Amino acid sequence: MPYNIVVLGAGVSGLTTAYLLSQDPDNKITVLAKHMPGDYDIEYASPWAGANYMPVGKQGSNHQAWERDTWPALKKITEKYPEAGIHFLDALIYNRKKDQEKATGNWFSELVRPNPWYKDVVPNFMGLPKSQLGPDIDNGQKFTSVCINTAVYLPWLVGQCTKNGAVFKRAVFKHIADAAYAHHSGQKADVVVNCTGLSSKFLGGVLDEKLLPARGQIVVVRNDPGPMVSISGTDDGEDEALYMMTRAAGGGTILGGSYQKHNWDALPDPNLANRIMKRAVAIAPQLVKEGQGIEGLDIIRHSVGLRPLREGGPRIEKDLIDGVTVVHNYGHGGFGYQASFGCSEMAISLVKEALQNKTRAKL
Repeated sequence: MPYNIVVLGAGVSGLTTAYLLSQDPDNKITVLAKHMPGDYDIEYASPWAGANYMPVGKQGSNHQAWERDTWPALKKITEKYPEAGIHFLDALIYNRKKDQEKATGNWFSELVRPNPWYKDVVPNFMGLPKSQLGPDIDNGQKFTSVCINTAVYLPWLVGQCTKNGAVFKRAVFKHIADAAYAHHSGQKADVVVNCTGLSSKFLGGVLDEKLLPARGQIVVVRNDPGPMVSISGTDDGEDEALYMMTRAAGGGTILGGSYQKHNWDALPDPNLANRIMKRAVAIAPQLVKEGQGIEGLDIIRHSVGLRPLREGGPRIEKDLIDGVTVVHNYGHGGFGYQASFGCSEMAISLVKEALQNKTRAKL
């Protein structure tokens, strides 16, 4: 039995959900979004992301399960579809216990924990010996991760969805219920999947006051440090971070960053940019030629993105709004990519429940 489904939003959550739904030929998918891959707008978080796999979900939580269930999918895509813009990369993670009470340290606490749960998920996990740690580093680990070129991966997801029959349309809605009447068939959608991220704070019928931005600022450079590097915090500010990763397929190297809650500023802060670059060169001197400081960095651009953070965690649940069945999948903060398949699979299980209930009601 065919079902008409609208996916609202074309960030990584919306596109992953549409990709998985479109694999069932009974699902007739319309993806509706204000912003599509190729757009760069402060409202559209996904293009700005690093993006990589550095698990931060607390052990025993839904968040842990989402990240655990996402790794096999990212690994498979990396191995099977080189055109998707993902590559394997060694990751070096450093922890300073003094960071744990700070905003960034709390965000990274599970990532930097000795003997973390994800050691049994990612390949080649090993704790770093003390001899390889700086004097202010308490512990560290190394494993094989992935880094995603978002400018390649998001269009790849669009292509996979289109190949499976999904239809993409630009649209802006003041109320989520209106999306049900914009399915490409001309019929009312059986389900609307809400993947609008931070925009759910302002979308009629949702108006989620628990959403807030966590502003991230990065510098994209042509220099290549080799491994992906992250540390639990910095001495420059509680909401500043240090991480770097080289995107696949010539996407450049991301130097980050910040984790500034409730900050909506779309313009890069030049002072923060300087601190980001100095921290990067200090921890990875191989970024530049010997004797050079940040002037040895070949800058592509400065960027700012707003992570769609939600108090209490992402919202993945069924809802009924003005007679429209809605499944929410938004509010993933800074882990949208590394939890994308796990979250989308959970959302799809709710879509299936809703469709089964509709079928039984008709019978």
